[in-house]
Amino acid sequence: MIKFLHTRIRVSDLERSIAFYETLGFRCTRRTEKSPAGNQLAFLELEGNEHFLELCFSPEFEVHFPEDLMHTAIGVEDILAYCGGLEKAGLEIWPGDWREAFPSGRKMKMAFVTDPDGYEVEILERK
Repeated sequence: MIKFLHTRIRVSDLERSIAFYETLGFRCTRRTEKSPAGNQLAFLELEGNEHFLELCFSPEFEVHFPEDLMHTAIGVEDILAYCGGLEKAGLEIWPGDWREAFPSGRKMKMAFVTDPDGYEVEILERK
């Protein structure tokens, strides 16, 4: 069996990115100050998941990617409660009418946040 193990993204400020993803519920489980390629790495996990997010920082690398190139997605049981908590923590949820869009018949309840480097994180309600 082949398993999908992790996803790596480049970040411009490792501490800022770790703090952002911890607000979403990730936990930094280990760090490497200097990988064989010379990068600083942080490995973040969500409880109950095998797949993890690897944040990669190098002071020589400028993070720049085309808008909407990629995104990650997480599933939550109660999107209203989860996103409400993110808003209380100071994160902007979008689109701006995400709460109002649900009663209008949208089958999949979803919202988004954007990390400090512009990567989108899709939030899906999964009962």
